[in-house]
Amino acid sequence: MRFVKSVKPAAAAISLISAGIPKSLDISSPTSVQGVAKTIAQNTMSFYKGTDDQFVDLDAPYYWWQCGAMMGSMLDYSHYTGDHTYDKKIATAIVAQAGPDFDFMSPAHAGQEGNDDQAFWGFTVLAAAERNFPQPRSDIPGYLELGENIWKSLASRWDTSTCNGGLRWQIFASNPNGLDYKNAVSNGGFFQLSARLARITGNQTYVEWANKVWDWTQGTGIINEYYQVLDGASSAKNCSDVSAAHTPSFSYSQGIYTYGAAVMANISTGADQDKWTDRTKRLLESSQNYFTPFGDVKNSTDVMYEHACEHIDICNTDMRSFKGYFSRFVYASKIMVPSIKPTVDRLLHTSAKAAAQGCQGGSQGTMCGTKWYVDGFYGDAGLGEQMSALETIQGILIDQANPPLKGDDIKTVRTFSSSS
Repeated sequence: MRFVKSVKPAAAAISLISAGIPKSLDISSPTSVQGVAKTIAQNTMSFYKGTDDQFVDLDAPYYWWQCGAMMGSMLDYSHYTGDHTYDKKIATAIVAQAGPDFDFMSPAHAGQEGNDDQAFWGFTVLAAAERNFPQPRSDIPGYLELGENIWKSLASRWDTSTCNGGLRWQIFASNPNGLDYKNAVSNGGFFQLSARLARITGNQTYVEWANKVWDWTQGTGIINEYYQVLDGASSAKNCSDVSAAHTPSFSYSQGIYTYGAAVMANISTGADQDKWTDRTKRLLESSQNYFTPFGDVKNSTDVMYEHACEHIDICNTDMRSFKGYFSRFVYASKIMVPSIKPTVDRLLHTSAKAAAQGCQGGSQGTMCGTKWYVDGFYGDAGLGEQMSALETIQGILIDQANPPLKGDDIKTVRTFSSSS
């Protein structure tokens, strides 16, 4: 990995994008998409009190992992729109979590950190590496090394004492809620990080682990025969309690595995490429049960919803953000497997238009709500709602953005760019 300085001047970021009114979104116009994304990005960042120089935890009820997810959404915003207004805040927030061993095992958040929390920060760190996002701290390793350290930390906790393997949801015995649960997000996060590191580095160890985690997930039934990604299984029951009838499923788990499979397809050849492409397509096909909540009726067709909770108004704070991660990873999947682009665009562009129509809350009439298949704003205007709408709308711009970097193209950049 090479260290370079940015070829652009280290000036204060000046945004040349005009904020747009979400309900006026025109998905055929990049300018409109950029403007609406800017408005929703501003609303998203209103939940964060950190500065260019200091990280501050999100206020309750938002946990540490959701801050990592938020920084990932804002990395996408910077990359897709070219608006670097928030880059210093993002970089400061990311490197502040590195921890004493530079693996995002944060002593300050040990009481709440699980394997899935660490994986979510890992997604953000690798996204920063894949885009040569500035890392201004010379006393902290570059993003790629940080990502590899996160991966090593997760790999060290692969647990063969039950279920023939798998990561538990929680890490520490002091946090017993979920310690005997092996969940899709922890293992899917490890799978996706393995796939992305395999693509970045060419290291066969990551390929082997990606295959191992996939095989384990299918073997337990967490990915079932219909390619539904179910939430997890009890290690106390040796992971024998998984079933679509009794185990919930969430959109973000589906998206996490879809992108991991797509990356594996992208780096494979021959029969292996065919296998991973088929898996990607089947995961995407199965994900359509997160769309069209009330059948082919007005405001519903191809509109996304969180089917485990949304239609009956029981989504908790975390769940209200899940649609955003699904959108992030499924948009990214079509870059790795272009043959799925028509399906992805049909589902997510329709959902983007619906989400924008729901961004009519708050004092300015631009905060986004929970349900996208009703007329106007509905539900809460929390951070999760803003991130979900932001990722689904700004992802429209992914085709014109640079794809993730790999190999020697990844560098450590120390200075920041001004907005283009």
